[in-house]
Amino acid sequence: IYRATTFTIMKLAMVASVLLAAANFGIATILPERATKPPYFILIGDSTVTANAGWGTGFLDYLTGDAKGENRAKSGTSTSSWQSNGRWKDLLETIEEVKEEYRPIVPMQFGHNDQKYLSLDEYRAYIVQMVTDIQDAGGKAIVITPLTRRLFVDGKVREDFVEWRGKAIAAAKDAGAYYLDLTLASTNYVNAIGQENAQYYNYGDAGTDRTHLNSAGSKVFGRMVLDLLLQKRSDLSEYFTSNDALSKLIAAGDFATGDE
Repeated sequence: IYRATTFTIMKLAMVASVLLAAANFGIATILPERATKPPYFILIGDSTVTANAGWGTGFLDYLTGDAKGENRAKSGTSTSSWQSNGRWKDLLETIEEVKEEYRPIVPMQFGHNDQKYLSLDEYRAYIVQMVTDIQDAGGKAIVITPLTRRLFVDGKVREDFVEWRGKAIAAAKDAGAYYLDLTLASTNYVNAIGQENAQYYNYGDAGTDRTHLNSAGSKVFGRMVLDLLLQKRSDLSEYFTSNDALSKLIAAGDFATGDE
């Protein structure tokens, strides 16, 4: 009886040890995922990203959980001028301040005003510099190629940003950053829905501004940017609410009102 009891106790102890090891292994596997810092998005760019005339609000409205975001896009700015008036210093300081609790992510889209004031090589160089500074401060930059204008020639979108798109992508690769090809995605979508439907997103009381976005356009193109992001950073999906109906319409090239 003594031997049987001893054997039973030893056997139970072994089982307990195995269960404890398994539990510890499970904890070690789960905790890092739970301890992942939520993202802190800081949007920068020109007027086509701003809260009142761009896709920025439509993008940030999908944030959920512990994620945070703010829109620092400024109308009329380029990769060069956005960095003036203390904006660049403030951005880098914010990254330093929040990085202990969050993962600072800086989606950046320029090109509409660079086209007016800078050469293509200057544009590329400024993007590389901006990405490098953001990374050095402890953030992650995401380069976004310019949103298309909704101007049509002979039934097709006038492609104003072919070269600028190429330079933005090249700069992202130079600096080791992700890029989202919004130029291609938005051009393809606007071509697919056609000129009449594309005017639904026009900005302004007269509805004639084919560069900027009204609230419907912000919702649709904000979702487009988000879907492009999640294709490359699926790890961020838990921090955004989904909208399968809108995403499917965009992917299929079907007209969407933004109310889906």
